[in-house]
Amino acid sequence: MGVSIYGLMGDRGNGVVRETFAVVYAPKKKKRVPANCVQEMDSEQAALAASSPERKRHAAVVAGPSTSSESQKIYYLVRWLN
Repeated sequence: MGVSIYGLMGDRGNGVVRETFAVVYAPKKKKRVPANCVQEMDSEQAALAASSPERKRHAAVVAGPSTSSESQKIYYLVRWLN
């Protein structure tokens, strides 16, 4: 059984971490993604249309941004859409 990603996230900056659709540049599919690799999208359809798996740009649902322990802005993967 999996662990909720919300139990792992802490946002010391804004206090609110939200879920959003996005296109994520991910040469390797990881659970934490730097903010500069994430392009937020308005809808699931927009994320799927803008994705390009052959260019390693995948549609996803992400939560964030959050601040890591290294003071970097990151997003957490909720689920891949493609």
